[in-house]
Formats: sequence, structure tokens, C-alpha cells
Amino acid sequence: MKIIKKTLVTLIGTLILLVGVVFIVLPGPAVLIIPLGLALLATEYPIAEKWLRRFQRQLSSSAKWADAKWRAFRQRG
Repeated sequence: MKIIKKTLVTLIGTLILLVGVVFIVLPGPAVLIIPLGLALLATEYPIAEKWLRRFQRQLSSSAKWADAKWRAFRQRG
């Protein structure tokens, strides 16, 4: 039963992750789909958890940068 669960998690998580990667090029919610796939894979694979944490840190950093730029823009205008 454990092998079946790991196989299903691997297949579904990989499929979701690949859809997210495709959404980087095509219009779609890649920022939502990629972490979802990584979170599913992280239930079985420690490396996926590491990648998920890295993605979260990068997303947080990008949001802080965008917020700072937006505040600077609003103060000028």
C-alpha cells in the first residue's frame, strides 16, 4: 500500500509541477501551481521540500521588492 501511495503522489505531483512549468510560458497561474506540485511531492521527497522552501523564499523576496518599488512610485507621483 505504501508503494502505491508513493507512486500516486509522485505521478500526480510531477504532473501538477509540469503543468505549472508550462504555465510559466503560457498564460496561467504558475505561481500557484508550482508550489502545489512541490508541496505534494514534499510529502514523500525531502528534496522537494527543499525546493518548495527555496521557491517560497524567492517569492517572498520578489514580493518585498515589488512592494518597495510600488511605494517609491506612489511617493513620486
